[in-house]
Amino acid sequence: MEIRAVSSRGLGLALAAASVLGLGGVARAQNVPEQFVVTGKAAEKIQDFATINLATAERIAESCEKAATAQGVQISIIVLDKDGNHVYFDRMDGQGYLNIITAEMKARTALMTRAPSKLLMNRSIQEPMTELQFIQLGEFANSGGLPIAINKQMIGFVGVGGSAPKPPVWSDEICGHKALEEVFGASNVPALVEDLPARPNPNAGKTPVPRFAAANPPKSTLAADYVVGGKGAATVFDGNQISLAAAKKIARSCRDYAASKGGSASIYILDNAGEFVHMERMDGQVYNNIRTALLKAQTSLKTRQPTSAINANLKNNPAGTPRQTTYFNLFSNAGGVPIVVDGQMIGSVGIGGGGEVIGGDEMCAVQGLKATFGDHVTLPVYPAASTEAGR
Repeated sequence: MEIRAVSSRGLGLALAAASVLGLGGVARAQNVPEQFVVTGKAAEKIQDFATINLATAERIAESCEKAATAQGVQISIIVLDKDGNHVYFDRMDGQGYLNIITAEMKARTALMTRAPSKLLMNRSIQEPMTELQFIQLGEFANSGGLPIAINKQMIGFVGVGGSAPKPPVWSDEICGHKALEEVFGASNVPALVEDLPARPNPNAGKTPVPRFAAANPPKSTLAADYVVGGKGAATVFDGNQISLAAAKKIARSCRDYAASKGGSASIYILDNAGEFVHMERMDGQVYNNIRTALLKAQTSLKTRQPTSAINANLKNNPAGTPRQTTYFNLFSNAGGVPIVVDGQMIGSVGIGGGGEVIGGDEMCAVQGLKATFGDHVTLPVYPAASTEAGR
């Protein structure tokens, strides 16, 4: 092995070169305009200055929803960061499970392939046997998933599901693409991939399809602003699902409360069937914050009680952790609250990542529920701590 002496001048040049390379690396990591990505202390916390921020994700979703409304259709839309974490999700009223889950499947396919999910759909049309490979890889060969890349830097992914395609006028993908153009400018968004005609089905139109529709639309005793109504309720046969408008109000009130305390939070709102209605991850939140928020919402939905009650019961149980928490996959940290309005449960909310900074995750949920439903909502009541006997 040969060892060579390095002069002070040579060492200085080497350090200078390394410095330039290091600066170049930083420059590449920061070549996205700051308004689109997490910055400042929030970026320092997650050690990432090139991942999509909440404000941008929200703008993408709202733009796509506006376009869908103009077309008279409903969609589900999700935005993931470049690591695949949830950043923002909306389910327009009347969307069912398949609409909701396929939006995420499309976004994750774009993440795995770093390309529009329609490329896999087109390849499956041309070579049907390739779809088996895509399925085995966990990829979804359908259009509607798009990468979000600015200045050649990947910052996130968007997936849209729920509407019937009518290209070149409308499709889930067109909705997402138009939203990206509106937020980032048309010059910064690649053109859509060509739509190939679907494979002909030799049995098309030959199988009779049963009609399944309720004679009367579902009814709710709650205010129209609180729950899915009209055509949306008739589509899902449920008049007691929390509406997207109400879910957004809960989240934004909680978001404002957290920000006023100098903190942040991850927020999930589920309907009474446990499906996503709305989700948002404030900047600076890490995976554990996001994941625990979802687990809290799911636990409060299953148990029909705040997760703080489960937490207190655990502490009071002389035998330690009860078996139920493992058997039924319950998450006992405070921050999950059922959404009960005028005695009717219409969903649940889960908050993670706030901690002591905002006075506890559950307090953030309570603030959102009070702002949205006022005196109509059932909230946790905290009894005063009992004193020791003789004192």
